[in-house]
Amino acid sequence: MSLATLNPAPVVLSSPRPIVHRTRGRGHGPITRLMSPGDLGQALKPFVFLDLFEADPRMMAESMGIHPHSGIATITLLTQGDLRFDDPDAGQGTIGYGGVEWMRAGGGVWHGKELSAGASARIQGFQLWIALPPETENAPSESQYIPAEGIANVGPAHVILGQYEGVGSPVRAPAGVNYLLVTLRPGETWSYTPPAGHEAAWVAVASGKLQTTEALSGGDMAVFAPSQDRIIFSALGDQDAVFVLGSAAPHPHDLHMGYYSVHTSAEALVRGESRIAELGRALAEAGDRRTQSGSTPVFR
Repeated sequence: MSLATLNPAPVVLSSPRPIVHRTRGRGHGPITRLMSPGDLGQALKPFVFLDLFEADPRMMAESMGIHPHSGIATITLLTQGDLRFDDPDAGQGTIGYGGVEWMRAGGGVWHGKELSAGASARIQGFQLWIALPPETENAPSESQYIPAEGIANVGPAHVILGQYEGVGSPVRAPAGVNYLLVTLRPGETWSYTPPAGHEAAWVAVASGKLQTTEALSGGDMAVFAPSQDRIIFSALGDQDAVFVLGSAAPHPHDLHMGYYSVHTSAEALVRGESRIAELGRALAEAGDRRTQSGSTPVFR
């Protein structure tokens, strides 16, 4: 018996679902923009925007200004480090790997400093926007801050939004949208079978090396061909592969875009932008709203 028989080479499985586009985005300081409503968001809606960020959280907080949104929800997810939240409606706590901030802008909010530095000297993570359906795009806003222990997992996948294999997220997101955070150990293989109707699918890698139809590494985003086929992932190399995966039923509406807003119609966009202008005037009158922890709660 040969040594090769005793120690066979690792087999890397290739996903049957082809990649139709890949990108490393555009970097600006600690933030890399992987997707915007005007480019990949048109093909992947309701997923319309994705940033990968990595920085000292104190420096990042200083560079982030308070800004408005309407018509969307933002999902902030950490892959390394932790951040604190301090909100009069949601209490205080910490989110780290596997935890999430969900902020449904709906009819309008101003935000950008509601998370402050935690115990870690460095953070890495993703901020995702999803376009809301007509029934909630101008509805009252809401926020949820859910620590890691509040997010269930299926094997290596934390179910951030939606439902997967009978496990649901506590986030009050629209139906038909899944968003998972996955870590695979070196050599580990995992497959994802999208729910019925989830034709749109993509992956973005935070760190490590990942094999699917093609080999990907930290900083890559890949878009899969519309299909119901499963997607197979394997971790390559000698470190964990950390990535996020999104799948959804296609958003059936055109995207009507303002500078910070995305809506399903011109009328809904006018309503959203009118509301955030009104909130902006009220915010200016409200003065300094910082908490003792240094955060500034969402203004709604």
